[in-house]
Amino acid sequence: MNESAELSAASAAARIIPLTRDIEESWRRSCRRLRAELGENVFTSWFGRLTLDSIDQGRAYFSVPTRFLKSWIEAHYSDRLLTALEAEIGGIASISIAMRSSMGAPTPPTPPTPANQLKANEPARSGAARAAPASASRGRAMREEGVAYSDSFASSPLDRRLTFASFLVGRSNQLAYSAAQRVIEDRSGQPAFSPLYVHSAVGLGKTHLLQATAHAAVAQGRSVIYLTAERFMYGFVAALQSHTAIAFKEAMRSIDLLIIDDVQFLQGKAFQNEFGHALNALLDSGRQVVVAADRPPADLESLDERVRSRLAGGLCVEMAALDEPLRLKILEARITAARAQNPHFAVSPAVVAYVAKSVVSNGRDLEGAVNRLIAHSIVGSPLTVEAAEAAIRDLVRAREPRRVKIEDIQKLVASHYSVSRADILSSRRTATVVKPRQVAMYLSKALTLRSLPEIGRRFGGRDHTTVLHAVRKIEGLSASDSALREELELLKRMLQD
Repeated sequence: MNESAELSAASAAARIIPLTRDIEESWRRSCRRLRAELGENVFTSWFGRLTLDSIDQGRAYFSVPTRFLKSWIEAHYSDRLLTALEAEIGGIASISIAMRSSMGAPTPPTPPTPANQLKANEPARSGAARAAPASASRGRAMREEGVAYSDSFASSPLDRRLTFASFLVGRSNQLAYSAAQRVIEDRSGQPAFSPLYVHSAVGLGKTHLLQATAHAAVAQGRSVIYLTAERFMYGFVAALQSHTAIAFKEAMRSIDLLIIDDVQFLQGKAFQNEFGHALNALLDSGRQVVVAADRPPADLESLDERVRSRLAGGLCVEMAALDEPLRLKILEARITAARAQNPHFAVSPAVVAYVAKSVVSNGRDLEGAVNRLIAHSIVGSPLTVEAAEAAIRDLVRAREPRRVKIEDIQKLVASHYSVSRADILSSRRTATVVKPRQVAMYLSKALTLRSLPEIGRRFGGRDHTTVLHAVRKIEGLSASDSALREELELLKRMLQD
């Protein structure tokens, strides 16, 4: 450093006003002003970790521990912070907020610019003027911190392998894939369909599709939160415990894209209410929401009815069971990846075709089949079709029966007994309606995983004791009536085939 530069640095250091007791007390009074104006929860969430480090020529320098906190305060609370500080200390014309390092020292302050310097005589910005910088700062925070806002509401981790490039498309998932692509391509600010609701049985690619969407949106610089239902509940509880619930709520409502996986696991009134409020806020402001579950919205009986209705109002897409050509694609991709690590691993087309035809449940079982073939090849014996059959026997037996829906049961039973589904759901108590209703309730209990209260709600809002009575009544009758027993078995086969 030359002499003039050293003098300049020394001069700058001399101008910095140390934090005397008077200034520290003035800052505490400023904090009390902010707390009274904004409320305890907001103050704790956004200003609890804000530190006043120094004052230099009418500019106050603050530091915070995270980039998100820095960008959020700059975008939403700069004017209030400056006003409170000016009222107690005086002579403060602008503020600067920097990141603290892990050792506690702030990183060098950002040089004053028209975008980040707020002068004492500058009028308050309108909501529209604040919106664009806020969105930009959120996007920067997301890119710099790896798709995470803070400890309480960080995103679930993304698997970098689960991208659109590695997602294999077939007839069964083409619509869901195209819809997810539309989410990424649509940057108009008015999504063509939101929410996008994707549902399927396990192992058919829902999570892969959602994470691919998150990866692509982050690459575009959009602010994204990807959460499993479990992570959403954990984040909400953590925010309550750390007194940052307001920050959690505001963060959930201010992003460009919210992605929630396995929403069927969202339990508890408080969690569902918070999710519902965030969902409404995002949809009403034209933001994009993508949700996945293992069943359609109408079948999420444990979820609040208002939330189900809002989810059903978007585009609902089912990812069907993997068809044989898609299973063949998945197997070939897995085998190619395995061969990259083990060049001696070879599988004949006949074996690949046999596995694709035999393992029909889901993609995870297909991957398991490849692992068994690899293990068999290590032993050194020829990998024939017969050997493959022995290696994957348990996966072939593990075929999942068709998932039966209560609605399907009601329709089939109504048709079988020549009544309408509306009759079964009604309050009519004639013998021609009561028996089909009780049979449908019995089959719902026998063929689905729904609880008695859930079944009762699907049968016109009946009490669970009514369902229990129906189940016991049909069980008792079928024990002594062979005709009814055969009738029930026939209905079961028709529903499961």
